Amino acid sequence: MNKHTMVSNSPDIVASEVPWWRGATIYQIYPRSYQDSNGDGIGDLAGITARLDHVASLGVDAIWISPFFTSPMKDFGYDVADYCDVDPIFGTLADFDALVARAHALGLKVTIDQVYSHTSDEHAWFVESRQNRTNPRADWFVWADAKPDGSPPSNWQSVFGGPAWTWDARRRQYYLHNFLSCQPQLNGHNPDVRDALLAVAKFWLDRGVDGFRLDALNFAMHEPSLRDNPPVAPGGKPPTRPFDFQEKRFNQSHADIVGFVESIRAMTDRYGAVFTVAEVGGDDADREMKLFTQGNTRLNSAYGFDFLYVDALTPALVERALAEWPDMPGMGWPSWAFENHDAPRAISRWGTAETRDRLARVKIALVAALRGNYILYQGEELGLSQVDIPFDQLKDPEAIANWPLTLSRDGARTPMPWAAQAVNGGFSVGEPWLPLGDENLSRAVDVQNPDPASLLNLTRAIIALRQKYAALRYGGCDVLLADQQRLVLRRKLGQQSIAGVFNLSSRPAQWPDQVGGAGTVLASVNDGIAGQTLPPFAGLLIEERPDAEISAMQDP
Repeated sequence: MNKHTMVSNSPDIVASEVPWWRGATIYQIYPRSYQDSNGDGIGDLAGITARLDHVASLGVDAIWISPFFTSPMKDFGYDVADYCDVDPIFGTLADFDALVARAHALGLKVTIDQVYSHTSDEHAWFVESRQNRTNPRADWFVWADAKPDGSPPSNWQSVFGGPAWTWDARRRQYYLHNFLSCQPQLNGHNPDVRDALLAVAKFWLDRGVDGFRLDALNFAMHEPSLRDNPPVAPGGKPPTRPFDFQEKRFNQSHADIVGFVESIRAMTDRYGAVFTVAEVGGDDADREMKLFTQGNTRLNSAYGFDFLYVDALTPALVERALAEWPDMPGMGWPSWAFENHDAPRAISRWGTAETRDRLARVKIALVAALRGNYILYQGEELGLSQVDIPFDQLKDPEAIANWPLTLSRDGARTPMPWAAQAVNGGFSVGEPWLPLGDENLSRAVDVQNPDPASLLNLTRAIIALRQKYAALRYGGCDVLLADQQRLVLRRKLGQQSIAGVFNLSSRPAQWPDQVGGAGTVLASVNDGIAGQTLPPFAGLLIEERPDAEISAMQDP
């Protein structure tokens, strides 16, 4: 390592009898953009398998694969037409089995998305349901009569714009869709629907998966009375979509979701240490995440949105996020992400062209100090930035519908750059489904692999520290300082105590009094030196030892 990064190799300290997922680092793979194996410009399962050595080299515990199921791809896999098969774009069930076998051989667990709130309108369940009001699946989706004037049953709005109801002439009723009109809402109140979804989970568990991310779980059930949502209170952020004008009280978040959650947990418990994490967004996310993960009969973790859409990484933000998950009996276990397939790349949201490299390094160092799981999005280990996709090349229906005030999902879904000088960055020999971006090509894996000072190698080193030190992986977390610039965290388990000292600003900061002059520097990024002024975006991890002076690694 050079002077910008120092990482210690202290002895392992292992906690016993802790589930594999607790404190895990999980690598999210967006299949369309990871690796194309057949030259059609779209990533696939065989491509993922071919690149699993890279994932294993990071030292992560597991992968999470975004949807690869049979789908018309109007929402790129989150509109499922067959829960128990692989879309031909991505390969076959045999390809999936080979992926699982290879991952397990490399010591990687495999988690996959499950979409239980809605299907595609091409799913056989919905095709049957819409035929008439008396068929066996007539009540598997949310149908309702029009009001006397022909208008929709309620004022509910879709996330992607416009009413959440679409008229269907076959049944002469409206059906509910909280997202695209081609994503009809499953009726989670129907026990036959819940049983069918649990059978889907069993299908994948029998194929060897080790966990599930449950997409949009708080949309799984609605209020059957179909009451209108009230408007949001005046003030606050100006809405950009009709969806933002309402408090989402009745189209989602029904109390009966908890019973379904407990059924999912009971199913996964029969397969041993299976990991379940809920995706819960929205205005009431904090309460719902705790509800869905409370005690030992519900889900293992919830996927927080605290960092995904904010425009700055601040000490106050980190303090607030950690405070929502206190270490107390019955409280669930958090999972954090700075980036994912639905949010703009973090370094583009939080930094400028001049600060992005330093910001990316301190951001990765911060990962080691957070109590909870960390979900690392593909390319985050390379410092990929948001790609500006011209309107005529957009693929995301949300971006097209809400242009130019979009979630910018396409710009975070661009293909992985594997080799800077190869055709299409080594992603595909065919035309990629989205452009890679010239700036990201310069950050390719083959550029960073041989450079000991690269972000890629720093990421490996930081993840290794999380694996080595039980205090970082499982320990409690106290926020000792969170001011305008500085963040000081203390992770502690038993006699092991590790302080994380960070300057999250672009200006130098004074060394914090909260960290004394004793211990060993385990990692230092961006020229951070213990006991001295903290340079911009500097970070240190220090193993605190009351009986010793601070010592630091020397450059080789």
